[in-house]
Amino acid sequence: MADNVVETKAQRIERLKREKNAWERIDEIRQFARDGFDSIPPEWLGTYFRSWGVYTQGDGLGAIGGKGGEGTAIPFFMVRIRIPNGILRTDQLRVIADSSERFAQGVADITVRQNIQLHWVKIEDLPQLLENLERVGLTTLGSCGDVTRNITGCPLAGVDGNEIFDASPIVLELNRQFVGNADFYNLPRKFKVSVTGCRDWCTYPEINDVGLTAVLRPRGSHDEKGFSLRVGGGLSTQPHLGLLLNAFIPYEKVVETVHGVAEIFRNAAVLRQSREQARLKFLFLKHGWDAQTMLPELEKRVGFRFDPAEPELAPSDVFRDHVGIHPQKQAEFSYVGASVLRGRTSGSQLHAIADLADRFGSGEVRTTTMQNVIFVNVPRQRASDLALELEQLGLKVEPSPFWRGAVACTGTEFCKLAITETKSFTRWVVEELEGRVPGFHEHLRINVTGCPNSCGQHWISDIGLEGKKLKINGVLQDAYYFCVGGAIGQHQAIARPIGYRCLATDVPDSIERLLNRYIAAKDPDENLRAFFARHSNEELRRFLSGGTFEAVERDSPTGPVPHNVEG
Repeated sequence: MADNVVETKAQRIERLKREKNAWERIDEIRQFARDGFDSIPPEWLGTYFRSWGVYTQGDGLGAIGGKGGEGTAIPFFMVRIRIPNGILRTDQLRVIADSSERFAQGVADITVRQNIQLHWVKIEDLPQLLENLERVGLTTLGSCGDVTRNITGCPLAGVDGNEIFDASPIVLELNRQFVGNADFYNLPRKFKVSVTGCRDWCTYPEINDVGLTAVLRPRGSHDEKGFSLRVGGGLSTQPHLGLLLNAFIPYEKVVETVHGVAEIFRNAAVLRQSREQARLKFLFLKHGWDAQTMLPELEKRVGFRFDPAEPELAPSDVFRDHVGIHPQKQAEFSYVGASVLRGRTSGSQLHAIADLADRFGSGEVRTTTMQNVIFVNVPRQRASDLALELEQLGLKVEPSPFWRGAVACTGTEFCKLAITETKSFTRWVVEELEGRVPGFHEHLRINVTGCPNSCGQHWISDIGLEGKKLKINGVLQDAYYFCVGGAIGQHQAIARPIGYRCLATDVPDSIERLLNRYIAAKDPDENLRAFFARHSNEELRRFLSGGTFEAVERDSPTGPVPHNVEG
């Protein structure tokens, strides 16, 4: 008798994706809504719903509340709404706001990919929610799952006076090409694309599978529009910054170029053997690829040769968030960027944001990768009045560096993979630091992620906090491990794990000590990134702890980290 062969996790998911394209089965979702949560089979809960931008919600305990590194699900869903290039009309925003209040207990979170994420959604309400979104041209398709995720772009496309050119038409065309396209339904894992025409690279092309940054090349009496191309970026447990290919991508060739990279990814069978090593970056990390081998493969796929890359200037140490009041390229108009602390909003706030965009602007709002909102086409003489109203709404146009630079993932409040609570924790840390270090005015990114998957992007932060647990008197408590010195742009670097971990309740004390040491001991004109670079891990641990502190490991898990909800 033949031995029974047990499928691996990767094999099971690959089989399920081959057997059914869930994008074509809205009828099944409607049937689940009629029959109730208990009627939903495991393959929908664990696999098929994801390609619809839908996940089961955790019970608030995170990963420790379940087994195998994944927490217990409750009969509610997280629903992620796709917002290509972060561009929203106010009628669309009002539908999201209504949906938040009607279906999601008033909660709405802006994500690091310009999406808006709802929670507490019941299966009985899901079809109506999807239909309401569809009526105003919105969808959740591809916001999660092994597909092309929301395609990000500069939220100031078309209005930034300093942009190289408006790249949003390409983002929107790519969105049309990939969303619902059965050719790209079954990728090995998620596929993240960023296209930006701005000089600040505010969409972080360095950490995308495909990152396109605008360049111009001289052609006689005019400049030709095109892009530089980076491939294989990504964070999670094994961060990797995208590799720059020696290729100039003409504007009109972008769509087929991205198709080509996606096809290389889709056809890489070696990436389907392990869920933990299925991203495009693992061709470079594990399978011997580099920029020089990738380029001819891409040229073979698209059927033409690329010209060599044009020189470009990567941004230096700047916030890439567009917060504040700034002139547009259109005379007499400004844009107003408002910082939304940790991305947490509510249905009532979203309604108010839509009203303000209609009163002060042109009926349009932009979301950002720093979890913020931007109002465009505001008459310059009215921009300050808008800023005052935003302040009353709890959104800051002139925030402190701590408020402005804070990013947080979903955390144990809703995520089954998280180890720590992040949203309330981040707000508390920001408020503490504003009171303790009021004279600090430099740019500072503090990124909080509740588990090793790095949805909060702690690897590219000045101070990155990775959620852990510590057992104190027999009780598990939230703790955070520190990584410092992450950067993107001219000084790109993955943050250094420095061997320091403390209870969540001690984090403000540690950061206060570190910043006070920096203020007292920094060289003239030295920024925080350079200060970290010239000090050893031992010295940084001493600054954080206020004394001698023996290095501790990051407590990397003994088994694979689940990768079900990230991004």
